[in-house]
Amino acid sequence: MSFAGVGKRFGGNGSGEVVALDGIDLEVRRGEFVAVVGPSGCGKSTLLRLAAGLDSATSGSVAVQTDSVGFIFQDATLLPWRKVLRNVELCAELRAIGRTERRTRATRALTAVGLADFAGKLPGQLSGGMRMRVSLARALALEPELMLLDEPFGALDEITRLGMQEELLRLYRDNAFTALFITHSVSEAVFLASRVVVMSARPGRIHEVIDIDLPYPRTRDLRYEPAFTALAAQVSASLKEAS
Repeated sequence: MSFAGVGKRFGGNGSGEVVALDGIDLEVRRGEFVAVVGPSGCGKSTLLRLAAGLDSATSGSVAVQTDSVGFIFQDATLLPWRKVLRNVELCAELRAIGRTERRTRATRALTAVGLADFAGKLPGQLSGGMRMRVSLARALALEPELMLLDEPFGALDEITRLGMQEELLRLYRDNAFTALFITHSVSEAVFLASRVVVMSARPGRIHEVIDIDLPYPRTRDLRYEPAFTALAAQVSASLKEAS
């Protein structure tokens, strides 16, 4: 996936034009986990929407070398009247994947996120962390080569969030997808990613790209290591400059 000279503007019909993104050049290599951090309103979510094809760039080009894309939003966005298994089947159903195949994929995805025993429950019977795992399973059921995640853990409590980060890394390892992950959390970005993109305040530009030279697999104890602390400090300093 690559962004070449990408710009995005909104408005301009008498209410004033807003430049959300300006001159974005970024390549996300196959199998890479890239996190994006930046001040509120800098265009992080807009960048993800462009990658997903949910919006189009005003200038420049976005190239995604696969049609196999999973998108996870800031909340679980589950249909409250559909049981967990049927929610996980939904995206595959919308892509006209056959009933037997999508049921097989959904069951496998629920097993992967540890929720096979909750297939018959309704979303309202699950905790926030469990609902987000259902959302992950729904994306996994598409067997995506590219996973786009827009602050998926932002509304979770700290303990649940740490567990979900470890869960996501396990799924990343087991399913070998490429990931572009939006977050406000420096710690989360450093823990998950192989590279962290620091964006500047509006208009959103790439201020710095920082390599995270920490080996996978990673556990939460990594946060107590000097190398992690140093990288988190480096990203924080860059973010302060960008703001």
